[in-house]
Amino acid sequence: MLTKEELDFLDYWEKNSLQQKHSTRPFMIGLSAGFVLGISLIAVVFSGWYERANMVANSRLSSFVFLLAILGISFFMAFMYRKFRWETNEQRYRELLARKKTLEKKEV
Repeated sequence: MLTKEELDFLDYWEKNSLQQKHSTRPFMIGLSAGFVLGISLIAVVFSGWYERANMVANSRLSSFVFLLAILGISFFMAFMYRKFRWETNEQRYRELLARKKTLEKKEV
């Protein structure tokens, strides 16, 4: 027998799976995670803890290219996080649906 939480999830996902596929909330969470990664990368580069890497970055790396790369990484992480969350929920939904069907067959 499925728990109430699992049955609630089945009902919720059946109604909202397409909305969640294009939702902005997981996208924004992934985007913020990407920006945190980018800001930490900027902090590491400009902290100067590794002098040689700092000198190479300052001589060869354009600030515009660096910021563009961080922006690209952020949007990539946002897209992948949203897709990962949707796929995880879809997998859970299919597993619960299969388990529900097998339980119904056993009861009959």
